[in-house]
Amino acid sequence: MDFHSLSFIFNRSLKYIFSKKKCLTVFSILALSGLFVVFFRALAFKAGEWVKLSLTFLPIFLCTGVLLSLGIFLIRIYHDEVKQKEVGFLQTLSKSWELMIGAFYFTIPIILSYLVLWICLGFFVLLKEMPMLGDFFNVILSFAPFLIHLATLVLCVISLAILFILSPILALKGLSRQLVFHATLKRLEHNPFANILASILALLPALFTVALLMVAALLTGSVCLECSNTLQVALKWFFIMVPFTACLTPGVIFFFNFAAEFHVMMQKELREQEEKVAFKEK
Repeated sequence: MDFHSLSFIFNRSLKYIFSKKKCLTVFSILALSGLFVVFFRALAFKAGEWVKLSLTFLPIFLCTGVLLSLGIFLIRIYHDEVKQKEVGFLQTLSKSWELMIGAFYFTIPIILSYLVLWICLGFFVLLKEMPMLGDFFNVILSFAPFLIHLATLVLCVISLAILFILSPILALKGLSRQLVFHATLKRLEHNPFANILASILALLPALFTVALLMVAALLTGSVCLECSNTLQVALKWFFIMVPFTACLTPGVIFFFNFAAEFHVMMQKELREQEEKVAFKEK
């Protein structure tokens, strides 16, 4: 892997972003996921800190499964586009439907892990509220919520890694757990630095867009009146969510295009490495 190779796959990933059908499909899925997030955000309005934490992160991990399924579909479409084949969205969807549903199960361990962390945080909150001993536990066990929140953020990073690494493997190789595990381990062992660098490059357009959108949302909050009830919160975030997802759509398409490109490039490097090793052994 060199700068020229990264530049080539980056530019080709950008080239196949602006397809009307792809943009409409991704926008629709992101909008549905956005509705889910808005619903949880409305439930979190005036909720306690412990409940608010679960209603903040749980939709993120649930949406990871949706995005993984979407990524498989987009990568299969992109695979046909790059090879100049006729792209049939309905045909690709019908062939990928079982795979997309099965891929969702790969995110279940992350969801269960988060629920365990959330329950552990709940025990800490109960100990903190105990009469007489609450302040003692609050001081002595202050490291517990820190570690739980740290682990939650690590799960978010793992979710991004799953989207970047697993989506092309599942899209191109199927649902075989042994094959997926072997391919993932082999790729990570081959060149960890390249995988980290490529994942950052894949996220750049989306991160830049999210940064602009978050600043715009904060400025909007400083101008608009604060919401006084759950319905107002839900409606406010719904109307912000629609342009938010529309702006984020190209970044999501690029992310999965680049993930597919980098996966293919890594596979070529691994094959070349194996051929060299086999030649030396002879």
